[in-house]
Amino acid sequence: MTLNQYVRDVQDFPKPGILFKDITPLLANPAAVRECMALLKNRLAERNIDKVVGAESRGFFFATLLAYELNAGFVPVRKPKKLPYTTLKATYQLEYGTDTLEIHIDAIKPGERVVIHDDVLATGGTAKALCELVEKLGGEIVQCNFLMELSFLKGREKLLPYEVYAPLVY
Repeated sequence: MTLNQYVRDVQDFPKPGILFKDITPLLANPAAVRECMALLKNRLAERNIDKVVGAESRGFFFATLLAYELNAGFVPVRKPKKLPYTTLKATYQLEYGTDTLEIHIDAIKPGERVVIHDDVLATGGTAKALCELVEKLGGEIVQCNFLMELSFLKGREKLLPYEVYAPLVY
């Protein structure tokens, strides 16, 4: 199966000059979702993962499925004021601005083995913020994984020394 055929390019979204990679056609195809899950899970099957951290909002799609498949807990990381309990926050650069993410202060226990998941690795700002939050809570980052990587934006470099995986690379 060629997963690329299920990713739609949308020009000038969310603002002029951005070519957005839309995964909704992939999400609508059960075979494509199964293929993505197999690729993501196979890299982690024997790694004893305790938690999968998903970034709001597109990161939630596969992070929850991956947590289920790995028999791990799912931790949502959300935009400010969306989580009901005490949070820790990180502000970061996007390819088109800045944003802030929050995590519950009790979401990860010291020593837990964590996978970071988001839909796309672009400039690496979101993933780096996720890593900072996890490490402040004492988690050990096993892997940063993504459905796709926009390699020309060099986000992988921002995530050194973490292991990075994406089945789709553009």
